[in-house]
Amino acid sequence: MSDLLYIDLLIEGGSFSLNGGNEPVTCNNKQSIGQDIVHSIIESGLVVELIAERSPILRADVFTQLELLVESDERIIPGTVEIQEESAKRLFVTAQTYEFGTINAGVSL
Repeated sequence: MSDLLYIDLLIEGGSFSLNGGNEPVTCNNKQSIGQDIVHSIIESGLVVELIAERSPILRADVFTQLELLVESDERIIPGTVEIQEESAKRLFVTAQTYEFGTINAGVSL
């Protein structure tokens, strides 16, 4: 399991993370998948709908759409995605991957 299957540049606070030599820091496997999930949720526009929606029924529909979006990633085991609202400005995503176990990711709205 030490193989580097997925390698990406680490993004923190909306910017590339740089090391002491001003070179981009990379992330791999589990962290890379988690980062991809966060970015897909943000880029989907569904978080804007979630913020704007007050109806509990329609909010539940947006959460279902978010779960389906995360499950569409081929590295995620379908049916294992859970999305919880930590606060009005933060979601917490948990999902199982085929190769690397559980992924936990926070999405700031």
